[in-house]
Amino acid sequence: MEMMHKEAAKGRWFLLSLEEQLGNIGSEVGRTRKWLEINEKNANNAANRALELFDLTLSDERWKGRRIEIARAREIFCDAVFGDRNFEGTLEFLEKYFMQFAMMARINKK
Repeated sequence: MEMMHKEAAKGRWFLLSLEEQLGNIGSEVGRTRKWLEINEKNANNAANRALELFDLTLSDERWKGRRIEIARAREIFCDAVFGDRNFEGTLEFLEKYFMQFAMMARINKK
């Protein structure tokens, strides 16, 4: 499968802080949630972009101690979008979770 975030995969992603990475994942989670109500193809595209960002974040050596948490969020995301909804997590819950990181990244940029 071709990378959708080509610049990120080339290394730009690994220059971002954890808060910035998770905030960006949250944007794709939000897009997935929005598109699920409107257009399945666009929802799948957004979900695939989110998964790509999850995987880039999980491959970032700086977050070794956070991988379980990140992988669990990815698992909940997959279950909410593609699964049988075995977890009680929803896209709305994940969007709120990731929004905290986006807000922290914005505060830290100032």
